[in-house]
Amino acid sequence: MTFYHSKYGVRKKPKRTYWKLLIWILVVIVLALSAGGYLFYQIIFKPNVWTSDGKDVSIYIPTDSNFDDVATLLFEKGLIIHRNNFIWWAEKKKYTDLIKPGHYVLHNNMSNDVLIKLLRSGNQVPVKVIFNNVRDIYQLAGKVSKQIEADSSAIIRELTNPEEIGKLGLTPENISVIFIPDTYEFYWNTSAKGFVNRMLEEYSRFWNANRTEQAQELGMTIPEVIILASIVEKETNKSDEKPMIAGVYINRLEKSWRLQADPTLIYALKDYNIKRVLNIHKELDSPFNTYKHGGLPPWPICIPSISSIDAVLKNQNDGYLYFCAKDDMSGYHEFARTNNQHNKNAKKYQQALDKMKIYK
Repeated sequence: MTFYHSKYGVRKKPKRTYWKLLIWILVVIVLALSAGGYLFYQIIFKPNVWTSDGKDVSIYIPTDSNFDDVATLLFEKGLIIHRNNFIWWAEKKKYTDLIKPGHYVLHNNMSNDVLIKLLRSGNQVPVKVIFNNVRDIYQLAGKVSKQIEADSSAIIRELTNPEEIGKLGLTPENISVIFIPDTYEFYWNTSAKGFVNRMLEEYSRFWNANRTEQAQELGMTIPEVIILASIVEKETNKSDEKPMIAGVYINRLEKSWRLQADPTLIYALKDYNIKRVLNIHKELDSPFNTYKHGGLPPWPICIPSISSIDAVLKNQNDGYLYFCAKDDMSGYHEFARTNNQHNKNAKKYQQALDKMKIYK
């Protein structure tokens, strides 16, 4: 029993006051812990990523970025709801020292914990790299540089390095033969060298034993197949007639005739708006003027599609030696075995051009 003194004498100290104080202290502690726990939950596990219409958003973290760069990127896109909370947890998880470049996909309502785990892991989403309808390595580099981090000038440097491409038995002029237009998956932060090395792997994979044997049966090297395929590519966009056009050119080569291919002449003239090749154009002195020079031109006039390459390898040889665009402007061609029949077909097409007032 506890006693205390007063002017009225000695009295007992009531137990109730002691327990009330203890209960209040416990209540305060519980409330403080609850508030702290709720705040902790708010910072770490509550959704802190907002995306417009709830759609996934891609972010691209460049090589050599620091945490300030990443934070600025996220903030400027308006993706982070509570910025200080994100920064605090990033520091606690030491993400500030573990920046990994690449392409990441953010989902609506991600928490700081989930977001930082994703960015720390480096578990980026590959991007699809597509290049088609490309005339040369410069156009290709321009297209690819819009899809991965490597810039076009770095890609061109890799493709025009004489020492490296010399090891492949190629030159800066025909290095484009290594590119097979398709859809490829790359990590966004792939370097120029990494891109070229991957394309060399795809080139080796594409030119398997079967295709290589088909080229040999034609008496052609792989670069020669691609050169002819590039001409076929520019002659038609109709995949079903590409083997016939390839067959015409192969027949001409076997007879040692000139190819007389308009696309090679247009390439030599560097005027890709020409819709009608005229006799004056055919006077151009160029190795790409196949009206004047026999055989294949020195290098591809474009980067041909797989369908054009396979059209050469599996050409349809029906004995045709001529072809001319149809006068219905369908994009298809009339084929002929004799010059007389070809002239009739050509006259009909020329008349159609005249009717449409296409003179050049």
